[in-house]
Amino acid sequence: MKMLLSLCLLLVGIHSNSYCYEPYQQGVRNQNQRAQENQIMPWQGVSNSVCRFACCFYKDISSRENNGNVFFSPLSISTAFAMLTLGARSDTLTQILRVLCFNPRQISENDIHEGYRQLMQIVNRRNGGLQLNMGNVLFVLDRLKPQERFLNDLRNFYEGEAYPMNFKRADQAQLKINEYVARRTNGKIKDLVNNLDPLTEILLISYIYFNAEWEKPFDPKYTKMSKFFVDGIKAVEVPMMFGIGLFKHGYDQQLSSTVVQMDYKGGASAFFILPDGGRMRKLEKRLSCEHLSRWSTLVTKRSVNLYLPKFTLYGTYNLKDILYKMGIMDLFTDKADLSGITGQPQHRISQAIHKAVVKVDETGTEAAAATSMEIVPMSVPVTVRFDRPFLMVITMENTILFMGKIVNPLKKN
Repeated sequence: MKMLLSLCLLLVGIHSNSYCYEPYQQGVRNQNQRAQENQIMPWQGVSNSVCRFACCFYKDISSRENNGNVFFSPLSISTAFAMLTLGARSDTLTQILRVLCFNPRQISENDIHEGYRQLMQIVNRRNGGLQLNMGNVLFVLDRLKPQERFLNDLRNFYEGEAYPMNFKRADQAQLKINEYVARRTNGKIKDLVNNLDPLTEILLISYIYFNAEWEKPFDPKYTKMSKFFVDGIKAVEVPMMFGIGLFKHGYDQQLSSTVVQMDYKGGASAFFILPDGGRMRKLEKRLSCEHLSRWSTLVTKRSVNLYLPKFTLYGTYNLKDILYKMGIMDLFTDKADLSGITGQPQHRISQAIHKAVVKVDETGTEAAAATSMEIVPMSVPVTVRFDRPFLMVITMENTILFMGKIVNPLKKN
């Protein structure tokens, strides 16, 4: 039985019309800096930008959610808007690149798209015990002919597909689109599109589907109902998993947080970050790519009594409002220039919706039937109990696939 299922989709609707942004570095970089930048592969440069975007997006979302649960895929959002840059021009292009944390002085547009192409190949590769599929699709008004160069670049860089669609018959179009999405996500996302506007001309969907098994599963017979303190005072009863043995564990002094790394079969990892009591705001304020990259070297295997709640989260976000505040403004107004897609500048993004879901539980009976033994040092185990709000980051090849905050494991939305 699969351990964790997570997927997210980004929906972008383009209609016809008749900050988390890091400023560009000023000054001259020395030769060593330039040499280091030239040594990294394009996908690594993109991965670094996805991380910076993830931290910025998280900080904006967490400030809006009023201490609620948070879950999203920065890779999916970043990929979808990077695809738009294939057809974006002038200030529209500049704003998107800035918010996605790309500096044109340090990386060319071609390297950006090549980086996403490489990253998608890495993400989509088959691994035992892990299923991770990422894809993109355009639904295009049947009378509208996108530019051939845009379609070629979409196909070559993003493995994107394009399908003609009669949006004038909104009900039929909505049904076909929802069937397509449900099929590509193994039926986990249904009725993605609601109240489809018949004026829609182009619909861009980016999806990522993740399903994996823990390398070290929990035994369901040890899962017991236990208290989870939502805000230090209010407590809810949640199914709490329990595992004992060697776990990757460490303490981040700078963030006053305990970090536990749990690996999946196939190469992905989940980091669970538990701030000390009253230190969640400190953790969120200081969250950065430097800290995230340090966690993998900070943790070491040691004997741990680990308590982790079972939970399922659904995240739904209106990206138009969020990204407008972050600095992508023209794209959602009459100032938008997407002439590289349609050949004409009179088009803008009218809707952008991001949906994600994550499920964390034990491995299930089939996997649990195969038992194993491990040698544990003769020492008193450390007890780590995730019984208050914590963060979760899922990575693969040092790329952030998903990021979230669990405030109440019982609330799915």
